[in-house]
Amino acid sequence: MGTLRTQAAVGDRKLPEQLLKFISVAQKRPDKRDATARRADWGEVYQDFAEAGAKTQASRCSQCGVPFCQIHCPVQNNIPDWLMLTASGRLEEAYEVSSATNNFPEICGRICPQDRLCEGNCVIEKGFESVTIGAIERHITDTAFEQGWVKPVVPAVELPETIGIIGAGPGGLAAAEMLRHRGYQVHVYDRYDRVGGLLIYGIPNFKLEKEIVNRRAQLLVDSGVTFHLGFEVGVDASLDDLRKRHEAVLIATGAYGVRDIKVPGVGLDNVHQALDYLTASNRKGLGDAVPAYDDGTLDANGRDVVVIGGGDTAMDCVRTAIRQNARSVKCLYRRDRENMPGSMQEVTHAEEEGVDFVWLSAPKAFLGDRAVDGVRVERIHLGVADSSGRQTPQPIEGSAHTVPANMVIRALGFDPEDLPVLFNAPELETTRWGSLLIDWATMMTSMSGVFAAGDIVRGASLVVWAIKDGRDAAASIHRYINARQQTLAAAS
Repeated sequence: MGTLRTQAAVGDRKLPEQLLKFISVAQKRPDKRDATARRADWGEVYQDFAEAGAKTQASRCSQCGVPFCQIHCPVQNNIPDWLMLTASGRLEEAYEVSSATNNFPEICGRICPQDRLCEGNCVIEKGFESVTIGAIERHITDTAFEQGWVKPVVPAVELPETIGIIGAGPGGLAAAEMLRHRGYQVHVYDRYDRVGGLLIYGIPNFKLEKEIVNRRAQLLVDSGVTFHLGFEVGVDASLDDLRKRHEAVLIATGAYGVRDIKVPGVGLDNVHQALDYLTASNRKGLGDAVPAYDDGTLDANGRDVVVIGGGDTAMDCVRTAIRQNARSVKCLYRRDRENMPGSMQEVTHAEEEGVDFVWLSAPKAFLGDRAVDGVRVERIHLGVADSSGRQTPQPIEGSAHTVPANMVIRALGFDPEDLPVLFNAPELETTRWGSLLIDWATMMTSMSGVFAAGDIVRGASLVVWAIKDGRDAAASIHRYINARQQTLAAAS
């Protein structure tokens, strides 16, 4: 690429001398806590960057002409720009750029699978290792909170129209913030007693400390968003009731329907769903009384635990069981390591902490009289690729064997719940997969003035995709209300 000069140029941009150091500066992530220490508490894996470390790592950005990191980020975050600002010591401006396209950069910096998104598509990855984008993103926003740069939304003008949002997860919260920027009166309805959805109840503290979510929730309250918690649509009010209260309604409930496995013994005691297990653990950590945890039903302490699944939820379960002092923790997955749907970084962390991965294995039955005492497992061979391009798992005849287990957690993913039934809204159309049917150009459902975003539309996906959908839905709602007002004005 030629000799690097003190002042390098990309296009007609002159870059500060702090950049383009990926040749001379090695990739270094923030200090990782020792696995033994991690097993003993619920703290996050990585320490935060010191300011000098963040600047040095940001200086490795090549400022390439076509930033694949940005292209492969669902919210199209302007990553090279805020890396350049960080390398120059201009953190407040870096925060402004980062938060311009992402409502929760400090959350994405912690839980996004950067190895599959921005960092995995960094143009300097081969041979020099990618820029540590996620850790720098986290550092920027954590610093912004510490310095008081993050402020509640103050709209230029307050509008009389009200918007109802069903779901206080990342998609609903992103939409709420964007609508407050425009001045709308925003009401968020959620069946849980805290703001955050799966960010609070599904993701363990070692990946996302609850205070990170709580401070965002408080910021939205300070911005004028009204939360109605413990509110169940279809019980406390129908969807039609909310349509009458508000000019528009956004459904952002996420996907909480549990995928299950049909094998003998699935109804035995101590065979649990992943979300029940993680929710109990997170509630206990929040200081709640959790009978199913306190009586040992959903506590892995002293048990031989088998987790079935290979996604990020399965990784959350195995690493939670380790911290609950399980006697042993095994993860059964029917494909190999290279085909794991979850983050490879999560797999590595789990292995460091003592999880035993049993690749190319699938449960054939759960064994036991009243409670489970073992899993009958058969070995798997990966056959020819199916229509999706993935090799088809095929059982190997005569390979069945028993894995001891007195606690089994099924982490097989999530599907949308049946909202037309739950919401008393039979006219709400769904796809054949049960997700809400929307017009992607407007994000409106089959019901006029009712929009949808996030996992309830996409199926179970990433937090960053929910944020993108929430932002897009807020823009569509604004256009819808403006168009309706223009129609009413023309008619009068």
